[in-house]
This record gives sequence, C-alpha cells and structure tokens, in this order.
Amino acid sequence: MTHQIEYLLSELQAHTDMFAQLQILFPQVKAVAEEMRATLQRGGKILIMGNGGSAADSQHIAAEIVGRYKKERRGLAAIALTTDSSILTSVGNDYGYDYIFARQIEGLCRPEDLVIGITTSGNSKNVVNAIIEANEIGATTVGLTGGTGGKLLELCKFNLVMPSNDTPRIQEAHIFIGHSLCGLLEAD
Repeated sequence: MTHQIEYLLSELQAHTDMFAQLQILFPQVKAVAEEMRATLQRGGKILIMGNGGSAADSQHIAAEIVGRYKKERRGLAAIALTTDSSILTSVGNDYGYDYIFARQIEGLCRPEDLVIGITTSGNSKNVVNAIIEANEIGATTVGLTGGTGGKLLELCKFNLVMPSNDTPRIQEAHIFIGHSLCGLLEAD
C-alpha cells in the first residue's frame, strides 16, 4: 500500500512541477485566444484534431466552444475532425491513415479559419500533413505539443509547447490550455 501512495505522490509532484512552468506560455495562450476570437468574428471556424487522448481533447475543446465553457452565450463554430467514423475510415482506407485529417482540411477549411493540431510529440504524421494543408489554404495554424515541439514547431503560426517530455503531463497541460483558451474566448 505504501508503494501505491508513493507512486501517487510522485505523479502529483511531477504534475505540479510541470504546471508551475506553464506561466511562460501565457503570452502565447493570450495571442491564440485573440486569434480564435478574430477567426470567429470574421465568420471563420475552428478545426481541431489529434490522435488517441489528443482526439478526445479535440472533441472536448470543440464541445466547449460550440456549447459553452462557463458563460451562457450563442454557439460558436468549432469542429473536431476526429468524430466522423465514415470519413476517417474511408479516407484511411482509400488514401492512408496519414491523410485522415489533411483530406478533411482540404474539404472543410477556408483561409478565414483556424486549425489546431494536438500532438504530444509534434510529429504525428496525420496532424503534420493537415497543418501543411491548412497552411497552403492560408488558414491560421496552432500546435499544442510538448517536448521540443517536433515538426509542428516550424509549421504552425503559434505552437504552444508544454514544458515536458512525459506524455501524461503534456496531455494534462493540453486540456488546461484548452480550457484556458475557452475561458479567454468567453471573456468580455
């Protein structure tokens, strides 16, 4: 039993240590929130994608934007590109898994939109391909990454790199940043 408590204390300490470093990202988070607001004001939409836990985060953040985070308001335009099983499986089958998001960006994204790619490494091929496609279209691109930022560091207009190499810590920070963006988006 003592080993389990020690494990939990160690995980909590790692979480706390990493979260204490997130303040360095706050100016960038503010800039991304302002860009999200400008995107919606000009009639654009927010497109979000990721794999695994990052897919779940994409859906979570899109739901907060379309529904509401904390403040009662009108629905805002956001789409998680992770939710349509028919598109994901048909594109995966016909073009390959590396293109499941890029093909959706090609069909759905416009220059007035903002595209968020969530990947702990910054190197997920399907997210990288989609960001490249979004850049070609002229959309604003945002990466939520960790470690070094990976390939998205050079590809995105904004790249919020979580100060950790530990996937669970990066994912915990991603949802905090996602919630923070939603809160700033709703702020008067």
